[in-house]
Amino acid sequence: MHAAVYKGNRTVSVEVVPVPVAGPGELLVRVHSCGICHTDLKKIEYDLLPAPRIYGHETAGEVVVAGEGVTRYRPGDRVIVFHHIPCGNCFYCRHKLYAQCPVYKKVGVTAGYEPAGGGFAQYVRVMPWIVERGVEKVPDGVSYDRACFVEPVNTCVKAVEQLDPQPGDLMLIQGQGPIGLIFTMLGKRRGCVIVTTDTIPMRRDLSLRFGALESHDPRAIRIHERMRELSDGRGADFVISATSAPGLVEEAVRSTRPGARILLFAQTSDKERIELSGADICMGERVLLGSYSASVDLQSFSARLVFSGELPVEDLISHRLPLSQAAHGFRMALHPDGKSLKIIVQPQRLSE
Repeated sequence: MHAAVYKGNRTVSVEVVPVPVAGPGELLVRVHSCGICHTDLKKIEYDLLPAPRIYGHETAGEVVVAGEGVTRYRPGDRVIVFHHIPCGNCFYCRHKLYAQCPVYKKVGVTAGYEPAGGGFAQYVRVMPWIVERGVEKVPDGVSYDRACFVEPVNTCVKAVEQLDPQPGDLMLIQGQGPIGLIFTMLGKRRGCVIVTTDTIPMRRDLSLRFGALESHDPRAIRIHERMRELSDGRGADFVISATSAPGLVEEAVRSTRPGARILLFAQTSDKERIELSGADICMGERVLLGSYSASVDLQSFSARLVFSGELPVEDLISHRLPLSQAAHGFRMALHPDGKSLKIIVQPQRLSE
């Protein structure tokens, strides 16, 4: 089969690698669609994990082999596959901090080499603990391109559940890339008043379409002043930082009222640093929290949001690329222009 292999030093090349073999309790899935996620981009950009690796974890495809003992799935089933699933029994699972579970941190889907998701390959092997709890069937009539949004939607739903905003709450969302726009959809669904920022006009236009009251270029406005104007001088009730750049978290704090909750979602590299006034947190009684990865508790709910069309996630897709253009897709996602948004790799297409 063919796969987009990370070779180290920010280099990805399409190579021929062996088709994985599904063992007892496992699935072999033919990958039809896999979304490019910024966590994959950071692993490539910062060379976070040793090469070679085959990344890709927003995976949708078709079961071609069901290993011995697998009863819930059979060849021909259309599925999405999560690459992390917690044990359900450890200290962190008992506290619903699933992303901190040692089993969760083990990647359970691979296309070869050290397991890394594997969705940027034509086939993936799904390991038993993922088969048990981390696979969802895709209904007929739902495209693979739409289905591969279930995992990123889950991560956003989890974050919004942590914040627990109420109807009428004022929410600032920094960044209107694919994840930021999903947050806008979810915030609107909660009845919040949404204000967003992004430097790309097309993304600001989409933000308004998906429910934002206002969307601003952060370079052209003092957003913390605008948030006070919208709230009788107080500031935002919530901020979601859905992008990562110097000064964003500091701006988030300035934009909030005392007692507000500020969620960091995109700060996933240990090389990123923030500098805050301790008094703004302590005396302002603000809550600064993080949310990372998906929740198994929200898996079925997130799938319903995507499969039903309640969240119009396919409207986020700007490019559908063959596997041969995966590296080009990574570059576009890392350095977006005015037209690029969500980029889907379709591994069964080798070229245009």
